[in-house]
Amino acid sequence: MLGFQFVKATPNTYLIQVRNGKTVREGTGLAFWYYAPRSSLVSIPLNSMDLPFMLREVTSDFQEVSVQGQVTFKVTDPAVLAAQMNFTLKPDGNYIAEDPAKLPGRVANAVQVNLHSALQALTMSEALQSTDSIVTSVRQSLKATDVLAALGIAVLDLSILAIKPNPDTARALEAPVREQILKRADDATYERRNSAIEQERSVKENELKTDIAVEQKKRQIKENQVETERTILEKRQQMQQQEMTGKIKLEEQNKSLVELATENQKREADVKSYALNAAITAIKQLDAKSLQALSIGRIDPSTLMALAFQGLAENAAKIGELNIAPDLLKQIATRKAA
Repeated sequence: MLGFQFVKATPNTYLIQVRNGKTVREGTGLAFWYYAPRSSLVSIPLNSMDLPFMLREVTSDFQEVSVQGQVTFKVTDPAVLAAQMNFTLKPDGNYIAEDPAKLPGRVANAVQVNLHSALQALTMSEALQSTDSIVTSVRQSLKATDVLAALGIAVLDLSILAIKPNPDTARALEAPVREQILKRADDATYERRNSAIEQERSVKENELKTDIAVEQKKRQIKENQVETERTILEKRQQMQQQEMTGKIKLEEQNKSLVELATENQKREADVKSYALNAAITAIKQLDAKSLQALSIGRIDPSTLMALAFQGLAENAAKIGELNIAPDLLKQIATRKAA
């Protein structure tokens, strides 16, 4: 209203009010009314900004590489930057000039200059393997750059995500490494095969050793069995020999016993023969009547009756008449039946 406007800056925005070529007020987070027709407002952001970049550079051996990274920076002296570049606001809040949009480009140019200097001192192979050292060198160079210091800008951080050669060079570089990898793979395959062969040989040797040990055990078992059988046979022969010796001794004893029994029987027979001969000699000297008289005492009644009848029969011519009682005949018949 009537040219007066109200402005309010954020805590990370540095606001400068200029009137009639002189700075009226400046600072962060300001809020005030101002007369727009006679005042100019300069707004400088103080927050840190990330600037990604993709650059192509040439190394000392004339090989092209692409560098991908990011730089972080912020405004440290807004008054110096306001004096070097135009950050004046329009009444609608936009910038009058294009300088705020050009600021990241100036930082990127400073990064490229320092990165170019760092890569010019390295070969491509060294550049591909020295990312950390390149980052350290370029970061220190940026902190000492007069251009950025003149703008009131400080680099907070620098990071390089990748340094890559062009595709043809990359393939050429990969070829030896690829061959080495393939060679190591082949060597690993051969070593694995050799290891498998060695393991198989060890297994076969162990199997053969096991078979030999088993055969030796079998041979020892057979030898022990043969030795046992031989010992048993010797024991059996000794037993048979002892049994034979016992039988021989028994037969010898039986022989002695038989000879002794025969001798005894012979002597007994001689004694009996002598006694019989003596009895026969004595009997030969006796007559029949004497023999009958001797035997009467030992003959039973029936025999005596038989002898009596025999005598009667022999003297029948001399006997005139003979009477035999019935009781005697009955008695003789009864004895005969009994």
